[in-house]
Amino acid sequence: MSEDTQDTYDAGRLTRRRFALAGGAAAAGAFAAFSARTEASAATEGGRFDLTAPSTRLLREKTPHNATVLQSFAFDDTHHHLYVLQLMEGGIQLDGEPGPVSGADRAAHGDMCLTRMSLAGAELGSMYLKGFGHGAAIGCEPVGGTAYLWTESDADPASGYGRAISRFRFAAGTVLSSGSSSLVKHRPVAGSTANQPAVDMLDKRLLMRYRLNGVPRYRLMRLADVTAGRYTALYDIPQAGVAANETFRGFAVLGDHVYQLTGTAYTDEGGANPPSGHGNTHVSCVDLRTGELVQRARTEAAHSLGYREPEGMAIQLTDPRRLCMGFASGATGDRKVSVYYKPQ
Repeated sequence: MSEDTQDTYDAGRLTRRRFALAGGAAAAGAFAAFSARTEASAATEGGRFDLTAPSTRLLREKTPHNATVLQSFAFDDTHHHLYVLQLMEGGIQLDGEPGPVSGADRAAHGDMCLTRMSLAGAELGSMYLKGFGHGAAIGCEPVGGTAYLWTESDADPASGYGRAISRFRFAAGTVLSSGSSSLVKHRPVAGSTANQPAVDMLDKRLLMRYRLNGVPRYRLMRLADVTAGRYTALYDIPQAGVAANETFRGFAVLGDHVYQLTGTAYTDEGGANPPSGHGNTHVSCVDLRTGELVQRARTEAAHSLGYREPEGMAIQLTDPRRLCMGFASGATGDRKVSVYYKPQ
């Protein structure tokens, strides 16, 4: 079968076992025990996605506003739009800046580009976000005839990652600064770093991934509560199911489960992740109620891309619902967006 309709897998399903990995021999042993079990059924449980289901192409190599690598994306299922978040490309000079700014400086300062696209991948407008963060996650909250986006904000000068999360209305052709007095900065966990939000519009919840004392965690809250400045946790758990040597690439939330994406870009054939191996991208599912990993699988979706870097996850509330995985592709200086999905 073609890559658009079929994945292959090197791991199956883990039920009622904790899979919190810290690296070393413990991580290797946990992976070995986990890989010994496979999933034969494609059925889901409740709101779950089966991660061994075949993947289907939604978009392939579409062009966002900037030429940088995709970081994350989110769907507006009310107005049928796709929002794509990137770090700003180098060489752009915005109003009030003395000259063009390099891409490295943009990344260090947390400057990002947000593109609104049609579901067919056509650009429908863009805006710039200054001082927000690296864009590892984004949530979309449709309200009336417009859309509000949730992203990290208040970029740490030492890292470029956000120390807060914020909600703002998409406004094409504008520049929004994280220091704007109109922007509310939510800090649900005091002292946390690398705050990243994803939104579940089915259950009206917000999941924040954050680091506390260097340890990644998830905090699930009601969307209305966060907007109002109330940060009571429905669940707050340490991240599980990601090995110490894996690169985290994004997450999405639906109900009581978080879905995670890991992996790296292709190397050349002599490297550790050659195109002939169809990539090291994995998807996993963690139960937010218990902190347990319930499933993990490798995906070969989009394996024929010349450059394939997993970037971002999102839920599309179609019928059936879709668990979407993003891939950056294209040449340096002309990166493209590809999205593949697993149906529920």
